[in-house]
Amino acid sequence: MDYQTFNEIFNRFVFGTSKAKLLENIAENPERYLGIFRPTKPKTKLLQNLLTSHEIKFGDAFERLIEEYLKEHNFSPLSKKIPYYNKDKEKRESLELDQLAKKDNTYYFIEQKMRDDHDSTKKRGQIDNFERKLEVLIHHYGENIQGYFYFIDEGLNKNQNYYKEELQKLSVDYGVPLSLCYGKELFESLNIPQVWDEVLNHLAA
Repeated sequence: MDYQTFNEIFNRFVFGTSKAKLLENIAENPERYLGIFRPTKPKTKLLQNLLTSHEIKFGDAFERLIEEYLKEHNFSPLSKKIPYYNKDKEKRESLELDQLAKKDNTYYFIEQKMRDDHDSTKKRGQIDNFERKLEVLIHHYGENIQGYFYFIDEGLNKNQNYYKEELQKLSVDYGVPLSLCYGKELFESLNIPQVWDEVLNHLAA
């Protein structure tokens, strides 16, 4: 992927409409930014809001980015919305996946997060969510699935041991290979290691 395409994806997702949406939010909810019980000044609160929004959208941009890289390397992206019935089988809902692609009759399921820094409650929820998606995918596509629990930032691995143990249990229970990956490891596992080097080069440009 050339730098211009890479940069356009980030600009569109991270900066695209963030300021306009912030202004709408101020107009609709001014009490969030003003008041004697606010320890921060309005300007500081505005900056916090903008930076938090950019953090979230940075992750969204990476979702699109990885999808584009998978396409470039002959993976065929599939619909990220998978229909399923809730536990009572009364209501049909849909699960939203981060990445789902097919190559050579294998389905690649990737659950991606920016960084591994969750507390104990949230990490349990992440695994439960991953298992629910895995179960639905196996129901739809059979067991020819490879699953990845992926953290983009390789510098943080707070819950690495926990995730490894849980994924190993799920792999045995469901009979499909599951991997925990940080940074470059995902692309090495997919046999496209050069992608990570390109990502780092473009981010540093």
